[in-house]
Amino acid sequence: MRALVTGATGFVGSRLVPALLDRGHEVIALVRDADGYAPPAGVRVVEGDLLEPDTLPPAFEVDGDPVDAAFYLVHSMDGGPGYEERDRNCAQNFIEAASAAGVDRVVYLGGLGEDREDLSEHLKSRREVERILGTGDPALTTLRAAIIVGAGSASFEVIHGLASRLPVMTTPKWVDTLCQPIAIDDVVGYLVGAFEEPATADDTFEIGGPNVLTYAEILRQTRRQLGHRLWIIRVPVLSPELSAKWLRLVTDVNPYLARSLVEGLRNTVIVEDDRIRDHVPIDQTPFEVAVARAIDEANRAEADRSAETGPGAPRS
Repeated sequence: MRALVTGATGFVGSRLVPALLDRGHEVIALVRDADGYAPPAGVRVVEGDLLEPDTLPPAFEVDGDPVDAAFYLVHSMDGGPGYEERDRNCAQNFIEAASAAGVDRVVYLGGLGEDREDLSEHLKSRREVERILGTGDPALTTLRAAIIVGAGSASFEVIHGLASRLPVMTTPKWVDTLCQPIAIDDVVGYLVGAFEEPATADDTFEIGGPNVLTYAEILRQTRRQLGHRLWIIRVPVLSPELSAKWLRLVTDVNPYLARSLVEGLRNTVIVEDDRIRDHVPIDQTPFEVAVARAIDEANRAEADRSAETGPGAPRS
């Protein structure tokens, strides 16, 4: 089948594209800068911008025929002020182009969490994007995930940064909030499986790993993978603003991402409906295995960068 992947250069998209190719599918990648993208062999690259609707139609069809499905993997978690409007416009332009081309299905990766009024601004925006995508002609499949564990995941990079730098943490009570993290390999498995399974069309599914943990347990287990113990001291009051400032102080996270992450920590994010496993039965990756893989991949990437920029590296 033919699949269009938006966000092909991102954390999830860059892993989804080769997975689709390995399954024998034809892949079209929509990117803003084709010169800056080195695709796997066989990928058709289309340059376009979701904020510029006139650039989108060529990505949705091949030789006059529409793609079988389009993956929507775009969001502005760390995009700064006005990200909600940008995400809204991107989703609207995308679904209008998909509808005009006659695409049968759209697969969207959204955020896990209960539908209620006190959702974080970021999760509310994810839900709005989901609603907009559902207004088009293609059948929408939504997969909702919590923290995705892998090298390059914005949420996990913050966790890794905290766990690697601080042997003792003074934290607010949100460290006791429950979360169900999921390995990036499992996310990709579910995305490919949902694409290949017609019964997942026009439905919403929750995806997660096999372990439900508090954020304190997530931090402790991550630090344990680094060979150290972690002590956590809870404080009764620490506002979202102060928590975000604390994150920026002890990690490299940008201020907008820090605020988005902290606001989301007040919401329990666990799978309440595991019907996806009836359609896509994958072997779930335990949290500690996912963390070990993520740390190993991050270390290898850092070693590669050091080799390229070290004393013996060629100079331009």
